[in-house]
Amino acid sequence: MAWTALEQMDLKGKRVLTRVDINVPMEGGRVTDMSRIDRIVPTVKAILAKGGKPVLLAHFGRPKGKVVAEMSLSHVRPALEGALGVPVRFAEDCVGPAAEEAAAALPSGEVLLLENTRFHPGEEKNAPELAAAMAKLGDVYCNDAFSAAHRAHASTEGLAHLLPACAGLLMAEELTALDKALGNPARPVMAIVGGAKVSTKLDLLGNLVAKVDTLVIGGGMANTFLAAKGIGVGKSLCEHDLAETAREIMDKAEAAGCKILLPEDVVVAREFKAHAESRIVHADDCPEDMMILDAGPIAVAAIATALGRSRTLIWNGPLGAFEIPPFDSATKSSAQIAGKLTVNDGLVSVAGGGDTVSALKQAGAAEEFTYISTAGGAFLEWMEGKELPGVAALG
Repeated sequence: MAWTALEQMDLKGKRVLTRVDINVPMEGGRVTDMSRIDRIVPTVKAILAKGGKPVLLAHFGRPKGKVVAEMSLSHVRPALEGALGVPVRFAEDCVGPAAEEAAAALPSGEVLLLENTRFHPGEEKNAPELAAAMAKLGDVYCNDAFSAAHRAHASTEGLAHLLPACAGLLMAEELTALDKALGNPARPVMAIVGGAKVSTKLDLLGNLVAKVDTLVIGGGMANTFLAAKGIGVGKSLCEHDLAETAREIMDKAEAAGCKILLPEDVVVAREFKAHAESRIVHADDCPEDMMILDAGPIAVAAIATALGRSRTLIWNGPLGAFEIPPFDSATKSSAQIAGKLTVNDGLVSVAGGGDTVSALKQAGAAEEFTYISTAGGAFLEWMEGKELPGVAALG
């Protein structure tokens, strides 16, 4: 899809209402992971460089339309100011007299952070009156929060229709990377989808089998597909009630010419704990008193072969119980192979989702991937083929 880029906008002397995602983890009053703050810095600095005055809109936590002191964005302001290297002012509301006064008084070269948008019940309801009140604070709207783009909220969707709108640098980067992965990809295209349950990724699998050439299914999800083929999975996590659904997905894949890769061998154990006694068995040879916790080396070799033939990779979800060794092996090995192919052979590799990002970092492969999205829900809905309201509003 087409969108207006930040670079195309005349911002000199204008207040730029910028929707960002700085919903960061905190402990003891300190931000424990700066990733989301760091990723908005280029957009804010670009606005300042063009003579604009950034007025930041964001949510923090889930206050459910009420003022919750612990969820005030004032707690994030010091970390934000440190990352930007310029003064960051704070307004105690995101609409109304306090916000209007602060926005009007904002000098060039400084940034204004508005209070948590979700302190207002109208935010998540996309209330037109709240969006209109926000619009009074700026001359231009810039959405740099792809991670919130799957929500039709006042600050992510409603506001985009009331002011000249554009995509921030991070938003544009996400959209460009995603278009390369599924919109207009270099083929063959391969997807790796893992995680615990098929039930949470039905739409995703249904969309992918029609769009990719190879689909690797891993994690607890693979157990459901193995069981659907009549293979015993012992005490493994498995949604037996979704066997028919799994068979339908496999039939749809076959009709679309998409090859589904399930693990030929697996790592089994009696206990789900770090360094539990485990062994590798053929996928159809899982003992009744054991559980499948990872894919085996033959499965990893098959993934490596498929990766070597692919030009584009989309990855969402781990291949095993990657949080605890030795059940992190398949995820780690496959991530490292994908990383090397990206660096050496030009594989376009795009990954997203909380567990996926953690797994790739753990494998030391995150820096080698073409693009890593921290968007979570928005990334998943995009992979499912759904329209994202916050993106559509920029078109």
